[in-house]
Order: sequence, then structure tokens, then C-alpha cells
Amino acid sequence: MRIPFYPLHGCCPICGRVIDASEGDILCGECRCGNRPNFDRVANAVCFDDEARRMVIDYKFNGHLWMRDDFTDWLEAAVNARMSASAIDIILPMPITLRHRYDRGFNQCEYLARALAKRLQRKCDSSILRRVGTSRRQAGLSREERFANVAGTFAVIKPELVTGRTVLVLDDVMTTGATLSECAKTLKNSGAWRVWALTLARPIADI
Repeated sequence: MRIPFYPLHGCCPICGRVIDASEGDILCGECRCGNRPNFDRVANAVCFDDEARRMVIDYKFNGHLWMRDDFTDWLEAAVNARMSASAIDIILPMPITLRHRYDRGFNQCEYLARALAKRLQRKCDSSILRRVGTSRRQAGLSREERFANVAGTFAVIKPELVTGRTVLVLDDVMTTGATLSECAKTLKNSGAWRVWALTLARPIADI
């Protein structure tokens, strides 16, 4: 099986969008025009193609938790390639709703975040960032609808643990980046200095 790793070069250094096949990283048009996400940098491990989709679905819904070790390998490689692991103060998993936790029995992002934190010798805390309020499922929504849908749906429970720090938020799949951007906005409003995003899988082309 060939793993479709996300490109290391030719990506926007802020939003991570693939721009071209050049060796260097340049800002994309959106970020140059000021339409930047609220996170400061993102690293993506693999391309969300059909094979990656199957793996993520098996991991999240079919009990293939043994895949965590391979996923952690890929996430660690993405951090080392696109970020400075030593600059990360704390890793936060993307929180999920109580209903999703009940249905799955676990938070798939927390499972990965704890494994990655152990690898990188960083702190991990799943109690800091919480989901509040309600929102529709993001699937099937346009880019604009996705950003509007997640507005105000996160809260920082312990702001003293992120104040003045570099926070890494880990999510499983990124599409438009709306959810991660809203998390970063909430964390920065609570005093975080920098917010970096890390995802297991992302499509090459945004929807």
C-alpha cells in the first residue's frame, strides 16, 4: 500500500494550501490578501484520498485502534518537517461532542494527541478546549457555511494553561480549516501566543 503523504514543499506556510511544485514555500493569494486563518501554521500528514479516507473511517468507526501507532508516526514526521517540536508548549486534541464520544466510545483526536505528546515529550491536555452550543454537521456545507456554522462553538476552560504559550491543536481531517481556525481564534482570545494546527489528513484541493 502506497501512503499518500502530503507535499512538504510548495505549500503556503500559514494555511498549508498547496500552491505549486517548487521547493520553497510562498504565501498563497488568500493569505497575501489578508484572508488568513486564525492559526499561525499548519502541518498535514497525508493527502485525504480514497485510501486515506478508508483508513480514517476504519480508525474512527470500525474499531481499528491499532492504526494509532502508524498515524502517530506520520503526524510526528509532519511536525518535524513543518514545525519546531521543541517550541510547542502544549498539545490539545480537537474536542468532539458528547454524542459523538458516546457513539464511538472515544475521542479519536485525543487518542492521537496523547500518543504524539509522548513521542515529542510535550504536554497534552484534553480538558482545556471544549465544544459549547450546537452546530450542524460540516459535511455538505459550502466553505462560507462551514465558517459560519462553527462560530462561537468552542470555549477555553483553563485559560491560564494557554496564556503566552504556543499551542498545537490536533484534528483528524481538515477540509476548509474552518473548525481549526475557530479553535485558534478562541485560544488566542484566551491568551495563547501562537496556535499551530496539525491534521492527519487533508485534501489537496480545498472545497
